[in-house]
Amino acid sequence: MKIFKYLFFISLVALFAVACNKGLDDIIPIAPGTDVDAPTIEITYPVQGKPFVSPDEPGTITFKVLAVDDIELKSVVLTLDGQVIKEYTSFTDYRRADIKLPYDLTAGDHSLTATVTDLTGQTDEASVSFSKITAPVYTPLEGEVAYFPLDGYYLDLITGSGLTVHGSPSFESGKVNDAYKGAEDAYLEFPATGLLGDEFSVAFWYKLDVTKNRAGIIAISPEGESRNNGFRFARENSGDLQNLFVNYGDGAAEVWINPFYQATPDGNWMHVAITIDAAGSKYYINGELAKENPYEGKIDWTGCSSISIASGMPNFVYWEHFSDLSSYDEIHFFKKAITAETILSLYNGKK
Repeated sequence: MKIFKYLFFISLVALFAVACNKGLDDIIPIAPGTDVDAPTIEITYPVQGKPFVSPDEPGTITFKVLAVDDIELKSVVLTLDGQVIKEYTSFTDYRRADIKLPYDLTAGDHSLTATVTDLTGQTDEASVSFSKITAPVYTPLEGEVAYFPLDGYYLDLITGSGLTVHGSPSFESGKVNDAYKGAEDAYLEFPATGLLGDEFSVAFWYKLDVTKNRAGIIAISPEGESRNNGFRFARENSGDLQNLFVNYGDGAAEVWINPFYQATPDGNWMHVAITIDAAGSKYYINGELAKENPYEGKIDWTGCSSISIASGMPNFVYWEHFSDLSSYDEIHFFKKAITAETILSLYNGKK
C-alpha cells in the first residue's frame, strides 16, 4: 500500500509539471547583434561650475558617473586634473555602469573627465570643471536665508550656491579672514527667488573706498527706473563724508532715508545692519541704532529677480551708482526683521 501511495504521488507531481509547462517555448539564445551605436557617458556629480564644500581638508567627494552602451562596455576611465585615478574594465551589467567613486579631494580648482569605450572601440567623453572649498558647517540664524563669508570664495554657506561674479574683483585681508575687494565694473549677483518676503534685513562689515564719489552697495531692483518696488542701498559724497542712504518701494510709493548715516572714510571697518518690516525701517552702525524711520507699508518685490552686491548694476544705475571699490565681509541676508539683540551679537561676535 505504501509503495502504491508513493507511485501515485510521483505520477501526480509529473502530471502537474507537464501541465504547468504546456504552451511554453524552449529558451533559445539570441545573438547580441551588431554594435551600431557609440557608448554614452555622463558625469552626474560634481556639477559643472558648482563647488564641492567640505569642512575637512582634504574632503571626501563621491564622483558619480553613468556609462551606457547598446551592446557591451569595454572600459570606463576617470581622470582628475590630467591624472588617471580609476579604470574600470569589468562590469556587472555589461551594457550599463553606474559608478560611484569616493575620493579624497584637496581645496582648489579641479577638472574631472570620464571616458567610455565599447568593444568596437567607439568612445564618448564628458568633463566638468569645479572647485573644492574648505568651509565650516554653518547653522543659519532664525530667518536667515543667505550667508556670504567671502573667505576667498564666493559661496552662500546656507544653500551651497555660488555667486555670479561680474568683472574682476579680488580678495584682501578682511574683518574676518578674507574679504571682498571691489574693482571697476565689478559686482556680485545671485537669484532672489525664495529670499524675499514681507520683512527684510541685511547685515555686513563694510570699509569705504571713496576713489569713486558714489556707488551702489546693495540693489534689489526691477528693470527701469521704478522705485515703487524693491530695495536700493547706495552711497554718495558729501564733502569730507559719505552719505549712506536707502530707498525702497511699497508698490504704490517710494520711501527715502537719505542719509541714515554720514560715514568718515578713515580706512576702518564698520558694521552696517538694516532691518525693514511693515512698521518701518531701522539702521544700525557698529551695533547701535543710528536712525529709525516709522512707515506703514512692506516692501513690494514685484519685478525683483536678483540681488546685487557692491554695485547698483544691473537695474539701479541711472544716477551713476555703479561698482563700489570698497571692501565687504560677512554678509547676512534675512527674510525677517532681525532684533537689536541679533544685530549686536553679529557685531560683537566679529569685532
